[in-house]
Amino acid sequence: MIETEVEIEIPFHDIDGMGVAWHGHYIKYLEIARCALLEKIDYNYPQMKASGFAWPVIEVRIRYPRPLYFQQKVRVKTRLVEWENRLKISYLIEDLKTGQRLTRAYTVQVALDLESGEMLFESPPILLQKLGIDT
Repeated sequence: MIETEVEIEIPFHDIDGMGVAWHGHYIKYLEIARCALLEKIDYNYPQMKASGFAWPVIEVRIRYPRPLYFQQKVRVKTRLVEWENRLKISYLIEDLKTGQRLTRAYTVQVALDLESGEMLFESPPILLQKLGIDT
């Protein structure tokens, strides 16, 4: 199981009139964490492109049970949960000080052949190689 963690401090420009992080900015926090996960397997976006594939996000699901506040320090944990036919990554955002769960999310990405523009229905061998899975 591939997992990572990143720490983020909620910046002033991300909060709304109620003093909490606007819900649309959560996608940015997930992206920061996702890049850390992909970096861990040496298959971040530049390596994807060099291998001839794009991996567009086709689905995002976020639950917001507790808000994030200006200057709050959070930990975003990521875990790769599916890789055979798509990349599915789960996320958990926790308060760094208390460990309280604040948000859960997941994203789904699929492989797209850059030359043909076609979506693949199974992950290309390069991903399995990066994950250390024998093909």
